[in-house]
Amino acid sequence: MSTAMNFGSKSFKPRPPDKGSFPLDHFGECKTFKETFMKCLRDSNFDNSKCRLQSKAYLECRMENQLMTKEPLEKLGFKDLVDPPPPSQANEDCKH
Repeated sequence: MSTAMNFGSKSFKPRPPDKGSFPLDHFGECKTFKETFMKCLRDSNFDNSKCRLQSKAYLECRMENQLMTKEPLEKLGFKDLVDPPPPSQANEDCKH
């Protein structure tokens, strides 16, 4: 009885990971963001509420480099750190 390993019959098609899945950053694309975040955690006695800007930057890097699924920052708990949209022309006209 022989078993043939035919790897050519199926092809693996990579896809972005599901929310909550964090593959390793093999190429170090977000290494500096991770190190900055980890230093902040150590310096703040691991109080992550003091490192929200660093956390946001790290997650943005991961999303930009397809290391996690892109999500609106509001859904990731950063609503208060997202810049509001610029006022529209209609709003400016109402102020005069």
